[in-house]
Amino acid sequence: MKQILALNAFDMSDAPTLSDSAQRLLAKRKALFGAASVLFYDKPLELVRAEGCWLFDEAGERYLDVYNNVPSVGHCHPHVVAAVADQLAKINTHTRYLNEAIHRYAERLVATLPPSLSNITFTCTGSESNDLALRLASHYSGGRGVIVTETAYHGNTAAVTEVSPSSARDHALAPHVRVVRAPDSYRVAPEALAARFAGDVAAAIADLADHGITLSALLVDSIFSSDGVYADPAGFLAEAVAVVHRHGGLFIADEVQPGFGRTGSALWGFQRHGVTPDIVTMGKPMGNGLPMGGVATRPEILDAFCAEVGYFNTFGGSPAAGAAGSAVLDVIEGEGLMANAEAVGAYLRESLGALAKRFPVIGDVRGAGLFDAVELVSDPEAKTPSPELASAIINGLRQRHVLIGAAGPFGNILKVRPPLCFTRDQVDILGAALEEVLTEIAP
Repeated sequence: MKQILALNAFDMSDAPTLSDSAQRLLAKRKALFGAASVLFYDKPLELVRAEGCWLFDEAGERYLDVYNNVPSVGHCHPHVVAAVADQLAKINTHTRYLNEAIHRYAERLVATLPPSLSNITFTCTGSESNDLALRLASHYSGGRGVIVTETAYHGNTAAVTEVSPSSARDHALAPHVRVVRAPDSYRVAPEALAARFAGDVAAAIADLADHGITLSALLVDSIFSSDGVYADPAGFLAEAVAVVHRHGGLFIADEVQPGFGRTGSALWGFQRHGVTPDIVTMGKPMGNGLPMGGVATRPEILDAFCAEVGYFNTFGGSPAAGAAGSAVLDVIEGEGLMANAEAVGAYLRESLGALAKRFPVIGDVRGAGLFDAVELVSDPEAKTPSPELASAIINGLRQRHVLIGAAGPFGNILKVRPPLCFTRDQVDILGAALEEVLTEIAP
């Protein structure tokens, strides 16, 4: 299994192949950031401006962003920019004061969730959100055991790294963590997925019990993005969630990536499965680039935790965050971005499916809304993963000014996750570029 930071990563030993200006920037970055400096592509990009689904480099060259779910309603959206600037010009402080901006946003956000999830706590990142969710679940359930999928990524605090198998170089698990197989709809019959996933979860619960560990929670990203993007069949999660609840555990829905309309048919990814989580975590797309996150849960779960521990976040839930979050909801609603994700996503999968018929190295095209995957294989019959081909395609697309990422345990899956304002014309640009690359390297 590839570590998540190794996917589509620039190899620092290739620095001498870059331009003089790029080498100077790279040397400065390495000196300042040290070993924590991670860059994309064989030839890293210097980006200086963005708008909608487009990014611009220092030379003014334009790149189509088919990867970035952080500016989910479009890079530098003028409504979001104006709302944040206006609030920053008035006041921006911590949450121990009353302020209508964050209260108004919290009301709107809670209204989109199941009625039982009536309490919201704000954080700054998805990592903080998942960290708090694990603490809430453990405190309420009385257990510590956590079940995640085999290539999961849920953030980078100490506690969350323990439940993110894709982050570990040696892939050793903490004693309280169990992994289950990803719901691989490419290799498992769709009608068998629900029972297999629920059976794996039940086996993990039993193994925890055999080791004297009580179940706390099942934590999944409801589109399984790091595992390779598995959206269908809609509803397959319900059986596993029922198993968890029967054993006294909680279900934590990590909506950092599938949330805020990305799957098209619903604002939240878990809604496609007809389940009500005990805890929902949020992050990246909440503020369209402004760092913010959140945890929604039932009052009794939060009450029990706060009676003994409590929670406060200096920057989480600031007035500026409230302004950004409200503006994002304005744009999703006002510009019909969920409907756009549904329609353009369907057209995208249709276009990619047509390419798959011509190029057998495309083993599978799948997804929901504007969160899709293209699985690349060296042997279509055996469905053998081909990370080398994926890397070549990613860098070939970059040369053609289309930016895309990788996913999956082997890094052989193209992760297609553009801003929600992506258009049919931009799908055609992606399709033409992908066709060129495939014709060149996998005719």
